Amino acid sequence: MKKLLLIRHAKATQESGYTDFERPLTDKGVKGAEAMAQHLLEKGIIPQAFVTSPALRTHTTANIFTDTLKLNESTIIKDIYEAGESTLLRVISELPADQDFIALVGHNPAVAQVLYTLSSALKEVPPGTVALIEFDLDSWQEIYEDSGKLTYYDNPKL
Repeated sequence: MKKLLLIRHAKATQESGYTDFERPLTDKGVKGAEAMAQHLLEKGIIPQAFVTSPALRTHTTANIFTDTLKLNESTIIKDIYEAGESTLLRVISELPADQDFIALVGHNPAVAQVLYTLSSALKEVPPGTVALIEFDLDSWQEIYEDSGKLTYYDNPKL
């Protein structure tokens, strides 16, 4: 069985003076990510590994989760930044075969699109959202449209 925890990066600044790639999290975003990571810890939802976009807001979000969950640092995958749905699905199909539970920290609209494509769950995906999809499949390459089931969903209520 494979499990994918989709995470949209936490709330990032909209202030000018930053490139899109360099936008930091807001204080509200940091608190939201900390709350979501704590919820996962309390529920025992702990991935084996994290992969993330290299953008500052996603990498910072991933670091908050890995610190809280006491996991190794995230693996940066450049293709997650500015990925559309098809690119994100390809990234998922190429995840390490020896890991059954991976968290992916990315950006909308791709995170929301992939959530719907893989689980048929039509959910709002505001910043900081976490969504766990479980697949009754043995490899990441076997994942296809509507092959997963949404088993956990939450977002910061800040």
